[in-house]
Amino acid sequence: MSFLGKVYWQVLIAIALGVVFGYFYPAAGAAMKPLGDGFISLIRMMIGPIIFCTIVHGIGSMHDMAKVGRIGLKAIIWFEFISTIALILGLLAAHLVEPGVGMTAHATPAGVKAAAGFVTKAADDSVVAHLLNIIPATFISAFVGGDLLQVLLISVLTGVALSRMGEAGAKVAHGVDLMGKVFFRIIGYIVRLAPLGAFGAMAYTIGAFGVAALANLGTLVATFYITSLLFVVVCLGLTAHLVGFSLFKFLRYIREELFIVLGTASSESVLPNLMRKLEKLGSKDSVVGLVVPMGYSFNLCGTNIYMTLGILFLAQATGTHLTWGQEATILLISMLTSKGAAGITGAGFITLAATLQIVPDIPIASLALLFGVDRFMSECRSLTNFISNGVVTLAVARWENELDRPKLLRELDAGPAKVED
Repeated sequence: MSFLGKVYWQVLIAIALGVVFGYFYPAAGAAMKPLGDGFISLIRMMIGPIIFCTIVHGIGSMHDMAKVGRIGLKAIIWFEFISTIALILGLLAAHLVEPGVGMTAHATPAGVKAAAGFVTKAADDSVVAHLLNIIPATFISAFVGGDLLQVLLISVLTGVALSRMGEAGAKVAHGVDLMGKVFFRIIGYIVRLAPLGAFGAMAYTIGAFGVAALANLGTLVATFYITSLLFVVVCLGLTAHLVGFSLFKFLRYIREELFIVLGTASSESVLPNLMRKLEKLGSKDSVVGLVVPMGYSFNLCGTNIYMTLGILFLAQATGTHLTWGQEATILLISMLTSKGAAGITGAGFITLAATLQIVPDIPIASLALLFGVDRFMSECRSLTNFISNGVVTLAVARWENELDRPKLLRELDAGPAKVED
């Protein structure tokens, strides 16, 4: 029974128990929601400090600011390229399968009410407001609000300042690095609670929404999962091959984190672990510290597939005919609205609502059709986002000649190691 000592086995068992508990005791299962929310909150409280320490130390130890800009530009190029492919795949899948044609499911009053809340949030998040929100009210408020882009901004500015301060800046950067090690140690303790969080999140999902939601919208859910799987295997697999490693070995290496994402439906819950493992795989900390946080706001491929597939599904379900011009508009708008969506549960639904408002022909109330299965699709969104960010970070590191390929291959062959090692 030694396998029970592995976190990923504990999480997998917790997911199964959560499904069973939520199915047979739906009211009690729905009441387990605080367990999942509490675990994610514990992780999120550490993300800001960890990103800050990692980026500040990485940039503060560098003296070539042109290199920092170059890494950021290369990351943006990768993000836009791979995200656009994801958006197009969502459109193609909707046209090929047509999951909304002949739709018979109806929106429930509870679903309409819940979806209305997301529409209100989306209406308040215009492009200009989103851009201005990147600037925090104060230096400290960036950590209080938990906005990754705000933390990224102050981290880069602090790192650049330290890199220009000579020996004094180097000493401060070293101190920040030591603090980062403390935060990573704390994360190691929190991750041990992952099985409890996974149980609570899964029990809530099944208890609150039930498997009936999956039965009613099964074609849509299956289409989304299959499309995401094809994206990971083909698109990300090809990217990994070009970089020089096996995608499946990489998936084995991060399997513990994958199970945690599956159980909590949040890619943020394993962001610190991903950063540490990418460094273990031979990517320089300066690249990891800059690219991974950017990826969590700009490289959300799972969310992109969900958005275009979801919008066309709603058009089909409501009998709304969209011209090719309208679909092209949806594609372009989605490239903007998908940026900055956090890796937390519900963010994908908000960005979908924001995008849908650009296409007034589709009744905004139709969002309620998706609410019942959004939680089931959230797991797939988060998994796809998480894997994509890992692969793209290694691709940027290779492009920048900041990837130790012999170490990468050696670590992947050896299998996953504990992050706290």
